[in-house]
Amino acid sequence: MARIAGVNIPTNKRVVIALQYIHGIGAKFAQEIIEKANIAAERRVNQLTDAEVLAIRETIDRDYLVEGDLRRETAMNIKRLMDLGCYRGLRHRRGLPVRGQRTHTNARTRKGPAKAIAGKKK
Repeated sequence: MARIAGVNIPTNKRVVIALQYIHGIGAKFAQEIIEKANIAAERRVNQLTDAEVLAIRETIDRDYLVEGDLRRETAMNIKRLMDLGCYRGLRHRRGLPVRGQRTHTNARTRKGPAKAIAGKKK
């Protein structure tokens, strides 16, 4: 099993698909990475040599923000909005939808399970 950017990527999948197991790498970036490392698209992870795995690792380290660093930057962006006290920051702080969705109905993913209100039914 190859370990890239702190993630064990599956061995029996194609390299393009396996790279997408790393947080911050989607289909587009995975394709770019294998092109930069000069690896054929149909190759599988278990067919890669150590030099090719090293080339992929170096390409990711040099050109992309992935895993812990990406999560940290995202968290810092949210924290900055909350510290500013802007509208988006207040929505994050209260655990409500940030991007203008309605909350009268729906929004259960952000608000959590519905809480019963005593004496409401009549």
